[in-house]
This record gives sequence, structure tokens and C-alpha cells, in this order.
Amino acid sequence: MTDSHSVQPHSVPSSDSADAGPAWLAIPDLVEILGLSTSRVRQLIEDKHLLAVRREGKISVPASFIRDGAPLGELRGTLIVLSDDGFTDEQAMEWLLEVDDSLGVPPIDALLAGRKAEVRRVAQALA
Repeated sequence: MTDSHSVQPHSVPSSDSADAGPAWLAIPDLVEILGLSTSRVRQLIEDKHLLAVRREGKISVPASFIRDGAPLGELRGTLIVLSDDGFTDEQAMEWLLEVDDSLGVPPIDALLAGRKAEVRRVAQALA
């Protein structure tokens, strides 16, 4: 990854207080919510249907990445764009959860609002 990326690597914010960020789901939570086996949940992460990072020793996914009992469909293409841009999983997570100046909201919120094309355009411009 080049130094031109606006997102710099650092740890994903923890949610020690109620206003510190999104709710996070560990693998057992995802197994229950998605109704899938642990290996299938891990495969969804591997195949970029979900993005997970290690938080407090556990592989976790923001609850906002799940909609109607399934991974947010618009997420995968965006994750592939970010990966192609050279983003690590931690950098991609940070970008998705923090307010982006071009979007005016965190990219995950824009995806949830149906702004997939705009989010991907902004993501591609990060390269």
C-alpha cells in the first residue's frame, strides 16, 4: 500500500462505552444470527462477504454488516475494491466505520442507505 491512502493503520476503536462505536459480533454470535456453522461463517469472512478484525482477542464483525439475518450484500464488492487498493482488513474496517468527508457519513451507513455506487467510487479513488 502506498502512503497516499488517507487511512493509516492503527487499532480498531474499542467500544468500552455505549457511545464508542458499533456493536460487535464474535463468531459464536454470527453462528446464531446467521444460522450457519462456524466453518461457514469463517468461509464468509474468507470470501469477503463479511469483514472481521480481532478485538479483545476475538474475531469480530460489526453488527451493522448484517441485515435481515444475512451479510449485507453490498459489502462484498466494496471489500474487494478496498483489498485491490491495498487496504488491510484493519484499514478497510476503519474506513468503513469512520465518517468519510466525500460521503458525509461512515461508508457503511451509506451502503445501508443504498448508496453502493457512490461508496465504491469513493473507495476506488483512494488508490
